[in-house]
Amino acid sequence: MDKTVKYSAAETYQTKDGSLIRELMHPDQHGNRNQSLAEAEVGPGVTTLLHCHHQSEELYHITAGQGLMTLANDQFDVVTGDTVHIAPGVAHCIRSIGTNPLKILCCSSPPYSHEDTELLESPSSSLS
Repeated sequence: MDKTVKYSAAETYQTKDGSLIRELMHPDQHGNRNQSLAEAEVGPGVTTLLHCHHQSEELYHITAGQGLMTLANDQFDVVTGDTVHIAPGVAHCIRSIGTNPLKILCCSSPPYSHEDTELLESPSSSLS
């Protein structure tokens, strides 16, 4: 398995929460075992669907743009350089509030899986 992933070779796909994800390192593809690393992109004015992960702990590191993070009952602004801890089972979503896309490095342990993602709102109730 490859131990190095070229950014240009990592394909994007849409996750259950509505963000575009570029999988940078994931056990299903790269041979690592205990975590995954992906870049998420949320377009200007778009809000991801409120969701939680029952097993995975996540770290969101903002690499570009600005957003409004919802974490359980709290809402707060995030900007480039900020990092947010999301514990397993905690409801969360993020809205891109700038004029440019919000880009986030997402580290998940155990690795991200669609099966571990529970949507807490329907796509029709999203603000995007």
